[in-house]
Amino acid sequence: MNAPHIPPLEHINTNQQHEPVEDSLETAKKLLLEPGGIDFSDLQHALTEMYTHRLDDADLYFQHTRHESWSLEEGIVKSGNFSIDQGVGVRAISGEKTAFAYADEINRDTLLHAAKSTRVIGPHGGKKKIKLNSTKKSNSHFLYHPNDPINTLEAAEKIILLEKIDKRARQKDPRVVQVMASLSGEFDVVLVARANGLIAADIRPLVRASITVIVEQNGRREMGNAGGGGRTNYAFFTTHLLNSWVDKAVNSALINLESRPAPAGPMSVVMGPGWPGVLLHEAIGHGLEGDFNRKGSSAFSGKLGQRVAAKGITVVDDGTLNGRRGSLNMDDEGNPTQCTSLIVDGVLKGYIQDSMNARLMKMPLTGNGRRESYASLPLPRMTNTYMLGGQTDPNEILASLKKGLYALNFGGGQVDITSGKFVFAATEAYWVENGKIQYPVKGATIIGNGPESLKHVSMVGNDLQLDEGVGVCGKEGQSVPVGVGQPTLRIDNMVVGGSV
Repeated sequence: MNAPHIPPLEHINTNQQHEPVEDSLETAKKLLLEPGGIDFSDLQHALTEMYTHRLDDADLYFQHTRHESWSLEEGIVKSGNFSIDQGVGVRAISGEKTAFAYADEINRDTLLHAAKSTRVIGPHGGKKKIKLNSTKKSNSHFLYHPNDPINTLEAAEKIILLEKIDKRARQKDPRVVQVMASLSGEFDVVLVARANGLIAADIRPLVRASITVIVEQNGRREMGNAGGGGRTNYAFFTTHLLNSWVDKAVNSALINLESRPAPAGPMSVVMGPGWPGVLLHEAIGHGLEGDFNRKGSSAFSGKLGQRVAAKGITVVDDGTLNGRRGSLNMDDEGNPTQCTSLIVDGVLKGYIQDSMNARLMKMPLTGNGRRESYASLPLPRMTNTYMLGGQTDPNEILASLKKGLYALNFGGGQVDITSGKFVFAATEAYWVENGKIQYPVKGATIIGNGPESLKHVSMVGNDLQLDEGVGVCGKEGQSVPVGVGQPTLRIDNMVVGGSV
């Protein structure tokens, strides 16, 4: 497996061992359980109460989240928001049926009331004494430092960072007329107690910077975007890194000023490395999630062991990458995350699974049970999903394009999981003839079918990259942070919607 390119992290506090870190489970107990007078015996009692009915599985999910965001517009930091949210979600599962209750107060009474309210899901006559085992931990990874990122910079320093972004962008080019920038930080503490005796906790930091630049020339306005982040603290945002993102946003906007209407029709498309993997995430990744395949509603249903892509195509979902936005020490069911091979050399090898769908499909767990918060049910969700690199120089791939589109950045899109059909807008793309970039284009949309497109990948670059750390995945009304990535790809027989 080729190692993915990850943006340099030397400016992050990744030298974890120089600073003693309190055990995550002890920290979670002090923050989530002790203020409400709860101990492990109360968790055991709640789970035992649930099992007075016959169940296949049950869990308790405690969460405390502190979140802040700062935003700048028109040269002024216009808002700074801070919020704290905490609660407990209680879930009981019988067959395919789920009963779920949650409370935003954490104490013995609300916990027991929520537990009893889930017993309607199973038939009477169950009996199981739950014994939690604090040594049965699943958070064996140490992928990020468990400190609160919000406290790593004073409020005044965060404002200065945003002001530096604004100043840099306006000095970069006189055509810059608007700069919008934001910083956000999150400190998330979760504790999971399972009916199988497992009790585990995770402390999850997350930071992100977003930059949008608007330029104007002769009455024409165009936009460029950049940014990134990860499971770290605000020390991640060095001057060098922020300047590189500002320059990228400004350059992207200026390129769009020179863009022409995109040609339309069937053609070959070369997609750049990194963030264009969002198309892979949406058009392929969701179709590989266990719930869709168990219900037979995915274009990949029933195709395990079959060829679903061209030779040389290998796709993985990897929640174990150090410090990445989509990484987790454990999923939201207490299972360790892992690197799961989904497609290997073009053959479908596996699906992304949470506990319930893995049990019903009689397949291995993959550590992909994720939820937006304690008020949400866990679902099989992606972490960091990317295609491995091949052997071809990306310059050779571009040179092979007689006439076609070279797409380096994508915006929003739509995907039908059942059919695999997708439509994605390219926000930075170029028209290529005889292997040479001719001019930037605007208004290009990539139209295709995810499974079919995989079969038409004719060249795979050796330049695998992951995105900078901005991905957000939505499913059934829940949003979670994710990562995407891919090498440069050439895909033939694509349909491009354009203006000419």
